[in-house]
Parts: sequence; C-alpha cells; structure tokens
Amino acid sequence: MLNLTPAERSVLRAEAHGLKPIVLVGEAGLTPSVMKEIELGLDSHGLIKVRVFGDDREARIEMYETICEKTGAAPVQHIGKLLVLYRPKVDAEKASSGKAGKGMRMVTIVKPSASGTKKPSVSKVLLKGNERVTAGGTIKRVKKKVGTKKSTG
Repeated sequence: MLNLTPAERSVLRAEAHGLKPIVLVGEAGLTPSVMKEIELGLDSHGLIKVRVFGDDREARIEMYETICEKTGAAPVQHIGKLLVLYRPKVDAEKASSGKAGKGMRMVTIVKPSASGTKKPSVSKVLLKGNERVTAGGTIKRVKKKVGTKKSTG
C-alpha cells in the first residue's frame, strides 16, 4: 500500500473535488469485475472516486482497506459513501505493429547546414496521415488524385 504525506493527501483531495465517481459498488460488493474496473481506472487516471451503495459504515471501511491492499493504491479520502483512491499512472506504451495507418506518426528530419561546415539540424516532427517529408526536409500535404469521369455514350 502506498503511503502519502498529509500535504500530498491535501493536494489530491483538492484535485478529486471536481471528479465524478467512475466505479460504483453495488449490493454484490467487491466482485472481480469491480476490482478490474478499479484497476483500469487507477491505471488510466491515477486518482479516482468510487461510490459504494450500502448503509453499513463498517463494511465501507473494510472495502476501502481491501481495495487499497489489493490494488496498491493510497487512501486519500473517505466521506460518506465516496472513496477517493490514488496510485501513480502506469505508462503503458502501445506495441507498434509495424503497419503505418492513417494516424499520426513521429518522423526525424535531418537538414544539412547551408555552408556544410556546421552540424546538421535534427528535429522530430509529428506528421498527420496525409503529410509527407520531401527530399529537402520540408513537409507537404499529399494532393488528392483528380480522376476523370469517362462519359459513356
């Protein structure tokens, strides 16, 4: 379980104030699917609110502790039926399939200096699906192909 200083906890409480609960725990309690949703929420958001339906305060406290133990999250705040949890985000890099689609792609452009005596300039640029890099290192949009309509007659 992650431990937070009172100052860190205060900052996280302030950040969580505007959040809405992303996981709702019903009468069934902490089912495996609920725990999976909490894990996914912590991975993607880092700071989440969980609403627990039920009037038993002791059961909510027990759930809060169980969630923190199983997920490795830090308890931030427990007010009524709302639980606030924090765990640093996991940087999950998507495995590239090698196939370039129509999306954005990172390209490194190396331009030699004009005089040839200085170092070449290196820049990384994000290209859209309809852009290309010319031999001179400039970015151009791909022009749409204009087709002719053959008349049948």
